[in-house]
Formats: sequence, C-alpha cells, structure tokens
Amino acid sequence: MPPARILVAQAIAAALILAVSVDGEGKGMVLSLERASHEGVGVSQLRHRDRVRHGRLLQQQPSGVVDFSVEGNYDPYLVGLYYTRVKLGTPAKEFYVQIDTGSDVLWVSCNPCKGCPSSSGLQIELEFFDPPSSSTASPISCSDQRCALGAQSSDSGCSGQNQCGYTFQYGDGSGTSGYYVYDSMYFDSVVGNSLASNNSAPVVFGCSTSQTGDLTKPDRAVDGIFGFGQQGLSVISQLSSQGITPYSFSHCLRGEHGGGGILVLGQIVEPNMVFTPLVPSQPHYNVNLQSIAVNGQTLSIDSSVFATSSNRGTIIDSGTTLAYLAEEAYDPFVTAITETVSGSVRPLLAKGNQCYLTTSSVSEIFPQVTLNFAGGASMILRPQDYLLQQNSIGGAAVWCIGIQKIQGQGITILGDLVLKDKIVVYDIAGQRIGWANYDCSSSVNVSTTTSTGKTEFFNAGQVDNSNSADYAPSKLIPSVVVALLLHIAFFGVHPLL
Repeated sequence: MPPARILVAQAIAAALILAVSVDGEGKGMVLSLERASHEGVGVSQLRHRDRVRHGRLLQQQPSGVVDFSVEGNYDPYLVGLYYTRVKLGTPAKEFYVQIDTGSDVLWVSCNPCKGCPSSSGLQIELEFFDPPSSSTASPISCSDQRCALGAQSSDSGCSGQNQCGYTFQYGDGSGTSGYYVYDSMYFDSVVGNSLASNNSAPVVFGCSTSQTGDLTKPDRAVDGIFGFGQQGLSVISQLSSQGITPYSFSHCLRGEHGGGGILVLGQIVEPNMVFTPLVPSQPHYNVNLQSIAVNGQTLSIDSSVFATSSNRGTIIDSGTTLAYLAEEAYDPFVTAITETVSGSVRPLLAKGNQCYLTTSSVSEIFPQVTLNFAGGASMILRPQDYLLQQNSIGGAAVWCIGIQKIQGQGITILGDLVLKDKIVVYDIAGQRIGWANYDCSSSVNVSTTTSTGKTEFFNAGQVDNSNSADYAPSKLIPSVVVALLLHIAFFGVHPLL
C-alpha cells in the first residue's frame, strides 16, 4: 500500500544494543543506539508531535547469552527522537537512522542529495552514502525480484539507468525519493567477554537523493530511517530470510525508577504473557480491541468503533508518546474515570485536557482500566498508565488524562504511555502480539527453537555503558537471537500547564 494512504503508527524509539549470534563461538551482532532529546512540552504539543508522527507513517546457528545494563530515563512528558547507528558499505561508514515500526525500508541520504540537510540540531554529524565509494555496493535493477518487493512499501519506478527507484510520500507533506542499493551492513560482535567488529550481512536499502518537507529541516535531522515493518524489504524480513535472526521482536520499556528498557529480536518469555492475533493483511501492527472496562465495569461502546477498516482500527505503536482512543470511545472513557474519582479529587480542565487536583496517591484513588482484546487477552492499565502528572497547585498534584483522541478519526493507538512496564512481543511469524506486566529493569528470558525443533531459553539482560560485555550464559543453544536494548538518556521534566 502506498505510504501516503497510511494513517497511523510510528517508530520504535530507543537507544539500543543489537546482539545476534553468527557462529558456534557465541558471536553476536550489536547495534548501539542513542536517544536525542528536545525541550519538554505540554500535552497539547505532545499531541501535535504525535499527529505529525502519525502522518509520517509508511506504509540456524549457535548463540551465546549476553547480559546488558540499560542507561537513562523514560518520561512521557519529553519529546525525543530515537535513532541507532548502522554501518553500511565497504569500507564501512556509520549512519544515524531513526527507528520506525511504521515503515519497512532502511534508507539513508546519498550523495548527491537535493534538499537533504547537511547539519543537525541533534549535535550529530550527518553523513551521505556514496555507492561508487563502496566496493561491495550494487544497485538493484528494474528486473530484480527485490524491486517488486519495494512496491509493497513505496511508490516504485525505474529510471532510464535501469535503477529500481522509490518514492515515500508522508502524510505531513514530507517525502523522500531515491533508488535501492544492495550492500553490506556491519555489526559489532559479542565474543566471550569482549566486543569484536565487522560481522556483516548483505541487505537491500534505500539510497535517497531527494527530500522534501520536514525531512529537510535540520533541527531533528538524522541520516535516514530504519523501518521495522513486516514487508519483504524490511531489515527484519531480510535478516530472517537469511537465517540470521528470528522473525519476531520484543521490547520492555521501563517507566519508573530511572527508565531504560530492552528490545530483543526474538521472543521474550514470561509465564503471565497473553497473546492476541494480529489483524491479517495490515501494514502496521493492528489488533482487535473489543471493549474497555473502568473499575471492572464495561463501558457502553459499540465494538464496531474498534473494528479495523480503511480509517479505523487499533494499532500498537511504541513510537507514539501518548495513547489515543477513537473519538466515539474517548468521552465514555473520560466520563467513567471522572465519575469514579469525583468524591476524592477536584476535576478541572487545563487547555482542554481533563485533569484532577489531588493530595492523595493516584494508585489509591484512581481505578484500574482493562483493555479487552480478541482471543481473551486483556491489558491491565494502572493509573500511571493512563495519567500524566503535571505541576502542583497549593500543595496538591495535578494529574491529567494522558490518553487523548484524534479529532475526526476512528483510530486507536496504544503508545508508550500504556506500553511501559510491560513486555510486548511482536511475533510476526506467528501473526500475534503478546504482553505481560514486568519490571523492565530485570533480565528477561528469550525463547528460541533449536534445529531439532525443541524450544529452549536463555537469559538476556544488561550491558554496561562502557560496552564491555558481561557475558554470562545460562545455556548455549543452537539458535539465533538478536537483542536490542534501549539506552534512554535523562531529560528534565517540564510542566504541562
């Protein structure tokens, strides 16, 4: 589906480490990621930034175990850009690319490039990929089968030079165009107790020669976008088809006590995990939300409000800062919350947002919210999973409903506000998504399947900031696991009022 027609969902945001085994010595690919910070803003500005994000959506070998430490802080008030560094070409050149679950293709700015920013307000040095300078680069021709895969993710076409081209047109008016290149992507390897570089895998990625709209602005500029979608040209699909990684990924975003988290290419295993099917034939991670309960009472919302169609549906999107309900579901939800706590708090409106003034702990007075999905899976939301704390008035704290509505739209988006402090598993191969409440500062177990079909587990956890790996396997198993861990920097909290 051409990306201009896609309405919602955005990017995986995080600073990460990616670990993948490539041989019997317990080697693993490692991507280190960083998070860019911006000034903290109010809820209305967060909503605006999320709307921009939503508009820009596009459509086996032995392994060891690595424990990682995660730095930084998660805070829903902060507006940040999440990106990783990837090494491409020979000799390898490093590029900063935004992590994006709402698109499929990895693309970077190429030389020459019309409209591409040459500097970034993120204090990073921008680079341009130059295919003739890479001894391993080759363009994708129009007759190449991989050119046809590109049509799943973009408006594609062919130039007079027999180059397979693409155009990504985003809903906010920005866009990029260029041509596809086949070249090496390099990863750092974890070997024993040390890191070694230059393991590689060949991938197809985009070489952008033109950018328009917001992509030309230098304030949040990066070298490109790293798509984590489901289509054939996504790096996940390509690495999986080569037998380098499984066709699944998981994350656990720590929302309290310092933030951070884990993102794993593979399935995190937790006994309390529940799963719901992915809606088939969708470009994003759509699920069937069926009902919402507040304090155990199911709200009177027609289930068709959440049904997936061309302009409706529920999307799980770790790149959206807040969370959003379809317009018909929003008012009943807010009314139910307010009625439940009206005797214990003072309701007030702040810049159009429903807020509450209280001197008590919100966990004691605000109700539990339950989101019920197809397959019997329920997502339990604590008060801090749908409320945002703001400033204080006369010694009382101001808390506001963090779940918003998209005016005139029937889309429901479950972003970081509700996904934090949960393991979330995207089982693309099994076409399902699962979750479980979890302390994301803890290590996690990752499931893999051996060559004999037997499912085994290993423990993945923490790597320290010095990049020296505490490599402490609980078991070595003949399978592939890719672990990406969030490194989220701390940024100051700003009041929303």
